[in-house]
Amino acid sequence: MKKNKTTFFMVLFFFIGLMVLLYPSISSYTNNKIQSKAVNKYEELLKNIEEIDYEAYFKDAEEYNKKLVKIANPLISYKKLGSAKDILNVSGTGMIGYISIDKIKVELPIYYGTSDEILNIASGLLEGSSFPVGGKGTHAVISAHRGLPSSKLFTDLNKIEKGDTFVIKVFDKTMTYEVDQILIVQPNETDSLAINPKEDYVTLMTCTPYGINSHRLLVRGHRIENANAKAYVSTEAFKVNKLIVTSIACMPIIFIWLIIVAFKPIKNNKKIYNKYVYPNGIKN
Repeated sequence: MKKNKTTFFMVLFFFIGLMVLLYPSISSYTNNKIQSKAVNKYEELLKNIEEIDYEAYFKDAEEYNKKLVKIANPLISYKKLGSAKDILNVSGTGMIGYISIDKIKVELPIYYGTSDEILNIASGLLEGSSFPVGGKGTHAVISAHRGLPSSKLFTDLNKIEKGDTFVIKVFDKTMTYEVDQILIVQPNETDSLAINPKEDYVTLMTCTPYGINSHRLLVRGHRIENANAKAYVSTEAFKVNKLIVTSIACMPIIFIWLIIVAFKPIKNNKKIYNKYVYPNGIKN
């Protein structure tokens, strides 16, 4: 009985260890699926609600962006303009669009704000930066975490190079940006996030170095012509990692096998014992 208990706990610890090992992959897949669902719902909303007045939403965003240019240090003084959380918020969830970065296979909802609640699951528009609706005199700053075990987010943003592109979709408007500047700065260095009245910029921001997070990685892009339009297809968030599937599928089989081995009674067959211990039939 004591041996059986020991074996049982060994099996239990084995599965606990296996779940700990698989947690990052499973959690990341789950969160990626949630992100893709949010994007899918956004697309479906735009298709099914014909009475949405896109122009009114865009006008509000453009007017807000023009006001930002006129105030000093908008990243600090943006509250002077009042609340902006309802601008572009057609779904009522706070989602104002989404970003696709083909180079690193990431597609994320964009929400207004950079609270932990947002950045733990998606990307957020930095308060005080322009709404991402394009046009000269705009500079949107989109932030997301990297290195989270629960989600990919901007983990691979450091793989982006000059000349790479990313796409932002807001309502029925698609905007493509080409990376022209990559910087690593201190958290309080915001000069490179300033609005240039003659430019249409979007900067992607995340923490760096990986796991230390003492600085900020800034990947800036300028607006270019869109590539040939194509139908929306959900990203690889729904493509299940084969390692996860195989591990989960094998777990019940391994568990049952270990239980059988652990608790299977050992037969005390004297004849078999003598056959292998005393092959010549000689027993002292």
